[in-house]
Amino acid sequence: MTDKIRAPHTAEDAGTPSSPTAPPERGLLRWEVVCVLALSLGASAVSAIISFAGVLTAPGGLAEQTASLVNPRADARPWLDLSRQLYALVFSMAPVLLVAYLMRRSGESSRTIGFDVRRPGFDLGTGAALAALIGAGGLAVYVVSWNLGLTLTIVPSTLEGNWWDVPVLVLQAAKNGVLEEVIVVGYLLHRLGQLGWAPWKAVLASSVLRAFYHLYQGVGMFFGNLVMGLVFGWFYLRYGRVMPLVVAHTVIDIVAFVGSVYLIGRIDWLPF
Repeated sequence: MTDKIRAPHTAEDAGTPSSPTAPPERGLLRWEVVCVLALSLGASAVSAIISFAGVLTAPGGLAEQTASLVNPRADARPWLDLSRQLYALVFSMAPVLLVAYLMRRSGESSRTIGFDVRRPGFDLGTGAALAALIGAGGLAVYVVSWNLGLTLTIVPSTLEGNWWDVPVLVLQAAKNGVLEEVIVVGYLLHRLGQLGWAPWKAVLASSVLRAFYHLYQGVGMFFGNLVMGLVFGWFYLRYGRVMPLVVAHTVIDIVAFVGSVYLIGRIDWLPF
């Protein structure tokens, strides 16, 4: 890996004025990181650990239990369900807005971590390539670990066949891509670099966090997401852009969420 976490070379690249503000002192940065994670994926990691403890103490093996990712929020009341789905999607993005605000306060911006649309060709092309690589590997890990009894049966969607199911699943996938990659890769690696962490330690911490908030899916997916985090962390250190990772994650989840509607139960080797 490189010797330091990449950052834009000019004030224009970073989206800052010509006289950039000095980053906050380390003590404040530590508390900032703790607060952001406590309001977002750090809390999700704690919830996943508790859920996994519940799964381990329940009757039957892991593969006999299910983990549902997108569920109805109002049974048999489609318009109320849609309203609650959209409400949850919108307000789940609040931590991303908080990160953008905090970075702006420190004289930076979302462009500092490459969360922008300045390089659409690069972002879409590399994002698609990463999606193919990680998606194929993740599917293999899931199928193998499920057959070994190390992973729950994952049900990407239990929505009830409404006309809006697919648009909501696509939005859910985009939300996951933005929330996870902006916070756990771009923001966290950038701030840990400012706190003096070695790049490999920062990437490892980011990857372990990603693995833990997926632990509710089982041991196999814990390690699968750990590897995904290492690959995505390496990519960010190499290129200094989080947008291709957002694209990759979004594509992976769209295939998983929408594909499950049409494929699960129709393909013999997919767990069901």
